[in-house]
Amino acid sequence: MRITSQKNFWAGLIFIGFGVLAIYASRAYPMGSLVSMGPGYFPIWLGVILIVIGVFTAGSAYRAAGARVEPWGWRALLWLSAAFAAFGLLIEEAGLVLALLALIVASSLAGRDTRLLELVILIVLLISGSVGLFIYGLELPYRLFPWS
Repeated sequence: MRITSQKNFWAGLIFIGFGVLAIYASRAYPMGSLVSMGPGYFPIWLGVILIVIGVFTAGSAYRAAGARVEPWGWRALLWLSAAFAAFGLLIEEAGLVLALLALIVASSLAGRDTRLLELVILIVLLISGSVGLFIYGLELPYRLFPWS
């Protein structure tokens, strides 16, 4: 047998991996029953469903024709990981506005065709929308700035 669609094969393996991870992470929770579901019921069955979808997707890689998988986009992976980490580290101490600013700027570095004007417009819209929604709309207890 020969893999004819690498994208389907790798997508299937990712589904299987997340399914196994969901089952592994929820193994200590009581399962319960269909009538009285415990906290482990949903994540375990979600993991089983992901594994089944992954098996069918990976199995279709032997029948469906497809292109080869492109090399990893390491630049995007590293910058987006750094952006999320910066947001998580800055939200408590620096406040919502500066944490969002770091998140947006670091995320923009993941791409190669970022334009400064578009970035500034995105920063203004996302920060003002987030502040309006989370601080004033939902009244979440985040500081806006480190000095507030």
